[in-house]
Amino acid sequence: MSLWLLNHFSTFTLTVVIVGGTVALAVAGSMYTRRRYPSLAEGEHNDMVGVTLGMFGAIYGIILAFVIVTLWTQLESTQTVVATEATDAALIARDAAAFPAPVRDRLDVALSGYVHGVVEKQWPLMRAGTPEYDATAGKLQAVFEVLQSYEPKTAREEVFYEEAVGHLNDVAAQRRARLTMAEQQLPPLLQLLAFGGALVLIPLTFLYGMRRRRIQVLFVASVAGLIGFSLLLVLVLDRPFAGELSVSPAPYRQGALAQYWTESPDQPPNAAPTEENNP
Repeated sequence: MSLWLLNHFSTFTLTVVIVGGTVALAVAGSMYTRRRYPSLAEGEHNDMVGVTLGMFGAIYGIILAFVIVTLWTQLESTQTVVATEATDAALIARDAAAFPAPVRDRLDVALSGYVHGVVEKQWPLMRAGTPEYDATAGKLQAVFEVLQSYEPKTAREEVFYEEAVGHLNDVAAQRRARLTMAEQQLPPLLQLLAFGGALVLIPLTFLYGMRRRRIQVLFVASVAGLIGFSLLLVLVLDRPFAGELSVSPAPYRQGALAQYWTESPDQPPNAAPTEENNP
Protein backbone atom coordinates (compact mmCIF):
# COMPACT_ATOMS: atom_id res chain seq x y z
CA MET A 1 0.00 0.00 0.00
CA SER A 2 2.76 2.44 0.92
CA LEU A 3 4.60 1.73 -2.35
CA TRP A 4 1.45 2.40 -4.36
CA LEU A 5 0.88 5.71 -2.59
CA LEU A 6 4.49 6.84 -3.02
CA ASN A 7 4.63 5.88 -6.70
CA HIS A 8 1.25 7.35 -7.68
CA PHE A 9 1.01 10.56 -5.65
CA SER A 10 3.32 13.51 -5.18
CA THR A 11 4.75 14.41 -1.79
CA PHE A 12 2.56 17.52 -1.73
CA THR A 13 -0.57 15.45 -2.34
CA LEU A 14 0.38 13.00 0.38
CA THR A 15 1.00 15.90 2.74
CA VAL A 16 -2.45 17.32 2.08
CA VAL A 17 -4.14 13.93 2.43
CA ILE A 18 -2.27 12.62 5.49
CA VAL A 19 -1.63 15.78 7.48
CA GLY A 20 -4.80 17.56 6.39
CA GLY A 21 -6.90 14.43 6.80
CA THR A 22 -5.51 13.76 10.28
CA VAL A 23 -6.26 17.32 11.39
CA ALA A 24 -9.74 17.30 9.87
CA LEU A 25 -10.69 13.98 11.48
CA ALA A 26 -9.28 15.06 14.83
CA VAL A 27 -11.19 18.36 14.82
CA ALA A 28 -14.39 16.62 13.74
CA GLY A 29 -13.95 14.00 16.46
CA SER A 30 -13.30 16.69 19.06
CA MET A 31 -16.40 18.63 18.09
CA TYR A 32 -18.54 15.51 18.15
CA THR A 33 -17.22 14.51 21.57
CA ARG A 34 -17.79 18.02 22.93
CA ARG A 35 -21.35 18.03 21.62
CA ARG A 36 -22.08 14.49 22.78
CA TYR A 37 -20.64 15.10 26.25
CA PRO A 38 -21.05 18.82 27.08
CA SER A 39 -19.70 18.31 30.60
CA LEU A 40 -16.19 17.73 29.21
CA ALA A 41 -15.96 21.44 28.41
CA GLU A 42 -15.92 22.15 32.14
CA GLY A 43 -12.61 20.34 32.49
CA GLU A 44 -13.70 18.12 35.35
CA HIS A 45 -11.33 15.34 34.30
CA ASN A 46 -8.46 17.48 33.08
CA ASP A 47 -6.10 16.40 35.88
CA MET A 48 -6.41 12.72 35.05
CA VAL A 49 -6.50 13.30 31.28
CA GLY A 50 -3.49 15.62 31.48
CA VAL A 51 -1.37 13.04 33.27
CA THR A 52 -2.43 10.27 30.89
CA LEU A 53 -1.91 12.47 27.84
CA GLY A 54 1.53 13.52 29.02
CA MET A 55 2.61 9.94 29.72
CA PHE A 56 1.29 8.57 26.42
CA GLY A 57 2.66 11.57 24.54
CA ALA A 58 6.16 11.06 25.93
CA ILE A 59 6.19 7.34 25.09
CA TYR A 60 4.76 7.90 21.62
CA GLY A 61 7.18 10.75 20.94
CA ILE A 62 10.15 8.56 21.78
CA ILE A 63 8.86 5.80 19.50
CA LEU A 64 8.29 8.22 16.60
CA ALA A 65 11.70 9.83 17.08
CA PHE A 66 13.38 6.43 17.04
CA VAL A 67 11.51 5.34 13.92
CA ILE A 68 12.19 8.55 11.98
CA VAL A 69 15.89 8.67 12.89
CA THR A 70 16.26 5.00 11.92
CA LEU A 71 14.58 5.53 8.56
CA TRP A 72 16.59 8.68 7.85
CA THR A 73 19.82 6.84 8.63
CA GLN A 74 18.72 4.02 6.34
CA LEU A 75 18.06 6.51 3.52
CA GLU A 76 21.50 8.07 3.93
CA SER A 77 23.13 4.63 3.97
CA THR A 78 21.30 3.69 0.77
CA GLN A 79 22.50 6.86 -0.95
CA THR A 80 26.06 6.05 0.13
CA VAL A 81 25.80 2.50 -1.22
CA VAL A 82 24.50 3.72 -4.59
CA ALA A 83 27.19 6.39 -4.86
CA THR A 84 29.91 3.91 -3.90
CA GLU A 85 28.77 1.34 -6.48
CA ALA A 86 28.68 3.98 -9.22
CA THR A 87 32.11 5.29 -8.19
CA ASP A 88 33.64 1.82 -8.30
CA ALA A 89 32.14 1.24 -11.75
CA ALA A 90 33.56 4.58 -12.91
CA LEU A 91 37.00 3.63 -11.61
CA ILE A 92 36.87 0.40 -13.60
CA ALA A 93 36.16 2.48 -16.71
CA ARG A 94 39.21 4.60 -15.84
CA ASP A 95 41.41 1.56 -15.26
CA ALA A 96 40.35 0.10 -18.62
CA ALA A 97 42.27 2.83 -20.42
CA ALA A 98 45.52 1.03 -19.51
CA PHE A 99 44.51 -2.19 -21.30
CA PRO A 100 44.98 -3.06 -24.99
CA ALA A 101 42.24 -1.77 -27.31
CA PRO A 102 40.42 -5.12 -27.81
CA VAL A 103 40.22 -5.77 -24.06
CA ARG A 104 39.32 -2.16 -23.32
CA ASP A 105 36.49 -2.22 -25.86
CA ARG A 106 35.08 -5.48 -24.52
CA LEU A 107 35.24 -4.16 -20.97
CA ASP A 108 33.54 -0.92 -22.01
CA VAL A 109 30.72 -2.81 -23.71
CA ALA A 110 30.20 -5.11 -20.70
CA LEU A 111 30.35 -2.26 -18.19
CA SER A 112 28.02 -0.11 -20.29
CA GLY A 113 25.52 -2.97 -20.41
CA TYR A 114 25.64 -3.30 -16.64
CA VAL A 115 25.17 0.44 -16.01
CA HIS A 116 22.23 0.60 -18.43
CA GLY A 117 20.73 -2.53 -16.87
CA VAL A 118 20.87 -1.01 -13.38
CA VAL A 119 19.22 2.26 -14.39
CA GLU A 120 16.75 1.10 -17.05
CA LYS A 121 15.75 -2.36 -15.84
CA GLN A 122 16.56 -2.84 -12.17
CA TRP A 123 15.69 0.63 -10.88
CA PRO A 124 11.98 0.44 -11.85
CA LEU A 125 11.82 -2.94 -10.11
CA MET A 126 13.34 -1.46 -6.96
CA ARG A 127 10.81 1.37 -7.06
CA ALA A 128 8.08 -1.25 -7.10
CA GLY A 129 9.68 -3.03 -4.14
CA THR A 130 10.38 -6.20 -6.13
CA PRO A 131 14.06 -6.12 -7.12
CA GLU A 132 15.18 -9.11 -9.17
CA TYR A 133 18.70 -10.29 -8.46
CA ASP A 134 18.89 -11.78 -11.97
CA ALA A 135 18.00 -8.48 -13.67
CA THR A 136 21.66 -7.44 -13.91
CA ALA A 137 23.44 -10.60 -12.75
CA GLY A 138 24.29 -11.67 -16.29
CA LYS A 139 25.59 -8.22 -17.23
CA LEU A 140 27.81 -8.08 -14.15
CA GLN A 141 29.07 -11.57 -14.91
CA ALA A 142 30.02 -10.36 -18.38
CA VAL A 143 32.33 -7.78 -16.80
CA PHE A 144 33.91 -10.47 -14.64
CA GLU A 145 34.44 -12.69 -17.68
CA VAL A 146 36.30 -9.95 -19.55
CA LEU A 147 38.76 -9.47 -16.70
CA GLN A 148 39.04 -13.20 -15.99
CA SER A 149 39.98 -13.93 -19.60
CA TYR A 150 42.70 -11.27 -19.72
CA GLU A 151 46.25 -11.76 -18.52
CA PRO A 152 48.31 -8.57 -18.02
CA LYS A 153 51.46 -8.38 -20.12
CA THR A 154 53.34 -5.54 -18.43
CA ALA A 155 53.86 -4.30 -14.89
CA ARG A 156 51.74 -1.23 -15.69
CA GLU A 157 48.85 -3.37 -16.95
CA GLU A 158 49.14 -5.63 -13.92
CA VAL A 159 48.77 -2.69 -11.52
CA PHE A 160 45.65 -1.39 -13.26
CA TYR A 161 44.30 -4.93 -13.64
CA GLU A 162 44.50 -5.52 -9.89
CA GLU A 163 42.78 -2.18 -9.26
CA ALA A 164 40.02 -3.00 -11.75
CA VAL A 165 39.41 -6.43 -10.18
CA GLY A 166 39.25 -4.88 -6.71
CA HIS A 167 36.75 -2.25 -7.84
CA LEU A 168 34.66 -4.91 -9.60
CA ASN A 169 34.48 -6.97 -6.42
CA ASP A 170 33.33 -3.83 -4.62
CA VAL A 171 30.65 -3.26 -7.27
CA ALA A 172 29.33 -6.78 -6.66
CA ALA A 173 29.27 -6.19 -2.90
CA GLN A 174 27.53 -2.81 -3.17
CA ARG A 175 25.03 -4.24 -5.66
CA ARG A 176 24.06 -6.90 -3.14
CA ALA A 177 23.66 -4.26 -0.42
CA ARG A 178 21.57 -2.03 -2.72
CA LEU A 179 19.16 -4.83 -3.60
CA THR A 180 18.85 -5.83 0.03
CA MET A 181 17.98 -2.25 1.00
CA ALA A 182 15.36 -2.11 -1.75
CA GLU A 183 13.48 -4.96 -0.05
CA GLN A 184 13.69 -3.61 3.48
CA GLN A 185 10.82 -1.86 5.20
CA LEU A 186 9.80 -0.89 8.69
CA PRO A 187 9.03 -4.01 10.79
CA PRO A 188 5.28 -4.61 11.29
CA LEU A 189 5.57 -4.09 15.05
CA LEU A 190 7.07 -0.62 14.61
CA GLN A 191 4.44 0.20 11.99
CA LEU A 192 1.77 -0.81 14.48
CA LEU A 193 3.32 1.34 17.20
CA ALA A 194 3.73 4.34 14.88
CA PHE A 195 0.28 4.34 13.30
CA GLY A 196 -1.62 2.64 16.11
CA GLY A 197 -0.20 5.05 18.65
CA ALA A 198 -1.81 7.93 16.77
CA LEU A 199 -5.20 6.24 17.15
CA VAL A 200 -4.68 6.23 20.90
CA LEU A 201 -3.09 9.63 21.46
CA ILE A 202 -5.30 11.83 19.27
CA PRO A 203 -8.63 10.70 20.83
CA LEU A 204 -7.17 11.45 24.27
CA THR A 205 -6.99 15.12 23.30
CA PHE A 206 -10.79 15.09 22.85
CA LEU A 207 -11.19 14.47 26.58
CA TYR A 208 -9.17 17.49 27.65
CA GLY A 209 -11.91 20.04 28.23
CA MET A 210 -11.62 23.78 27.57
CA ARG A 211 -14.37 26.34 27.95
CA ARG A 212 -13.58 28.16 24.72
CA ARG A 213 -14.23 26.02 21.68
CA ARG A 214 -11.65 27.77 19.50
CA ILE A 215 -8.87 27.09 21.99
CA GLN A 216 -9.77 23.42 22.14
CA VAL A 217 -9.90 23.16 18.33
CA LEU A 218 -6.49 24.82 18.11
CA PHE A 219 -5.10 22.42 20.72
CA VAL A 220 -6.48 19.31 19.05
CA ALA A 221 -5.51 20.48 15.53
CA SER A 222 -1.90 21.28 16.53
CA VAL A 223 -1.39 17.87 18.15
CA ALA A 224 -3.02 16.10 15.20
CA GLY A 225 -0.96 18.11 12.70
CA LEU A 226 2.31 17.22 14.44
CA ILE A 227 1.39 13.55 14.54
CA GLY A 228 0.17 13.60 10.93
CA PHE A 229 3.42 15.14 9.71
CA SER A 230 5.45 12.58 11.66
CA LEU A 231 3.46 9.75 10.07
CA LEU A 232 4.07 11.34 6.66
CA LEU A 233 7.82 11.20 7.31
CA VAL A 234 7.54 7.54 8.31
CA LEU A 235 5.68 6.76 5.08
CA VAL A 236 8.04 8.71 2.82
CA LEU A 237 11.29 7.50 4.38
CA ASP A 238 10.27 3.85 4.73
CA ARG A 239 10.96 3.08 1.05
CA PRO A 240 14.29 4.58 -0.10
CA PHE A 241 13.68 3.85 -3.81
CA ALA A 242 10.03 4.98 -4.08
CA GLY A 243 8.45 8.42 -4.15
CA GLU A 244 9.78 11.89 -4.91
CA LEU A 245 12.33 11.76 -2.09
CA SER A 246 13.77 8.46 -3.26
CA VAL A 247 17.41 7.69 -4.00
CA SER A 248 18.27 8.78 -7.55
CA PRO A 249 20.17 6.71 -10.15
CA ALA A 250 21.97 9.90 -11.24
CA PRO A 251 25.42 8.66 -10.05
CA TYR A 252 25.33 6.00 -12.80
CA ARG A 253 25.08 8.75 -15.41
CA GLN A 254 27.84 10.99 -14.10
CA GLY A 255 31.61 11.14 -14.15
CA ALA A 256 33.40 8.49 -16.20
CA LEU A 257 30.09 6.63 -16.64
CA ALA A 258 28.60 9.53 -18.62
CA GLN A 259 30.32 8.21 -21.76
CA TYR A 260 28.01 5.17 -21.71
CA TRP A 261 24.94 7.37 -22.08
CA THR A 262 26.14 9.09 -25.25
CA GLU A 263 26.73 5.83 -27.06
CA SER A 264 24.71 2.68 -27.68
CA PRO A 265 25.12 0.25 -24.75
CA ASP A 266 26.09 -2.43 -27.27
CA GLN A 267 28.98 -0.44 -28.77
CA PRO A 268 32.21 0.76 -27.13
CA PRO A 269 32.58 4.53 -26.70
CA ASN A 270 34.58 6.29 -29.39
CA ALA A 271 36.68 8.33 -27.02
CA ALA A 272 38.15 8.03 -23.60
CA PRO A 273 36.46 10.02 -20.82
CA THR A 274 37.59 13.61 -20.52
CA GLU A 275 39.35 15.04 -17.50
CA GLU A 276 36.22 16.79 -16.29
CA ASN A 277 34.34 13.48 -16.06
CA ASN A 278 35.96 12.33 -12.84
CA PRO A 279 34.15 9.55 -10.97
